[in-house]
Amino acid sequence: MTAFVLVPGAGGAAFYWHLVVRELERRGHEGIAVDLPSGDPDARLADYVDAVVAGADGRTGVVLVGSSLGGFSAPLACRPLQAVGLVLVNAMIPTPGETGGQWWENTGFEAAISGAAERDGRDLAADPDQRETMFHDVPPEVAQAVFERPFEQEDGIFADAWPGTWPDVPTRVVATRDDRFFPVEFQRRIARERLGTDPEEMAGGHLVALSRPVELVDLLIG
Repeated sequence: MTAFVLVPGAGGAAFYWHLVVRELERRGHEGIAVDLPSGDPDARLADYVDAVVAGADGRTGVVLVGSSLGGFSAPLACRPLQAVGLVLVNAMIPTPGETGGQWWENTGFEAAISGAAERDGRDLAADPDQRETMFHDVPPEVAQAVFERPFEQEDGIFADAWPGTWPDVPTRVVATRDDRFFPVEFQRRIARERLGTDPEEMAGGHLVALSRPVELVDLLIG
């Protein structure tokens, strides 16, 4: 049995992982989804890392899985949790000294998302709340369950420079081919530039834990 500590992205809701937790448990593994202090205007990067460690509830030797913004906090929890692996899923991959606020310009995010939308014939201006960008492949009933929950993301986590060096644990990068927010070609480039690796690719959009939980678990435990 492997214990997977599951770190959500913006909004910080453990609920994002509920289908993955169910599938991991069905297969005899443990999924521990953590809530992050995303609604706290005073919470900084260290507070997010502390929340991940606290959410593990004393477990060590875990595999950490970080989605999207979780790419900033999950790697920093590897040492205190004595992690045996790290998986980044459609994640922001930081470099030492870079803030979350700087990441967008440093990586060329705006050109990537705009270029992918233009290629696909989509109008980003017509999707101001990003529901089509984020939820286009999420089943309607699952998306509705998410929409019924409050979404809060304060900016404190974006202000702190990412400290230290990359954790010395086996690290995998997972990118989904249908991601409209972090297009797959963008993720390939960032993974190669920052970690010297090619991502493992699968079908699905940015919120793949909601749209394809079974396939994601196949990959996590594979």
